[in-house]
Amino acid sequence: MQIPLQITIRDVAHSEELEKHIREKATKLDEFFDHIMSCRVVVEMPHKHHHQGKQYTVRVDIGVAGGEIVVNRDHAEDVYVALRDAFDAAKRQLEDYARKLRGDVKKHEAKRANRSEDTATE
Repeated sequence: MQIPLQITIRDVAHSEELEKHIREKATKLDEFFDHIMSCRVVVEMPHKHHHQGKQYTVRVDIGVAGGEIVVNRDHAEDVYVALRDAFDAAKRQLEDYARKLRGDVKKHEAKRANRSEDTATE
């Protein structure tokens, strides 16, 4: 990563273990795809008035050449599950982005306008 990881934790008890877990997940993404320019992670508990229990929201913004990959994961009751889901989705999007960069994306052949002409000439 060219720009250091930015972690924001809102309305959640801040712990060194949580921050360490986020850093490990971000490091794995950086090892997987080495063209990451920046990464911002926001963990929050936005709706405190719900009766179902604690609900966490995780947002991961990854800056890559030519764009940004954004992942939002809402309503997990465990912050670590929310982080896992968000980083798994980010990895899938990075895989898709890497395929596009390499040109591995499937290109559909242009369909012929009139198939009866092809059979008539045979």
